Amino acid sequence: MGIRIYGRSAFRGIARGKALVSRETIQGWSGIDEETGIIVEIGHPFEGLCITGSILIISGGKGSNGWSCHFHAAKISGKCPAGMVFPKMDSRTGVAAVVTGVPVVTDLEEDVFDIVKTGDYVEVNGDEGYIEIIDKEGE
Repeated sequence: MGIRIYGRSAFRGIARGKALVSRETIQGWSGIDEETGIIVEIGHPFEGLCITGSILIISGGKGSNGWSCHFHAAKISGKCPAGMVFPKMDSRTGVAAVVTGVPVVTDLEEDVFDIVKTGDYVEVNGDEGYIEIIDKEGE
């Protein structure tokens, strides 16, 4: 068993993938190219990276409730994350959880940004409400 961070399930299911981790959230409008899954927000730490099949760990939504529509469009084109983790749930992230239908964990007991790093291979367990680091990047 790897390092586990417990929280609350926001959407059921289990997904594994490489983590994309940033305290800085992504813009919905002009932040993600829904057809490719590439983050196009200029100046974002993930600019040029792809969310497809990743475990997206960000602080929350940015902007209006339309934010979640961009994740829904990415889902329709087959380019959405495999799972998502939000330290706290808000209306934007809640709707994104539902429209993508991917496992989501929220309300974490520890600071995920201090523990999980971009490139770590992680599991999001939306059935039991935790995220687990399976393999640390570079170790």
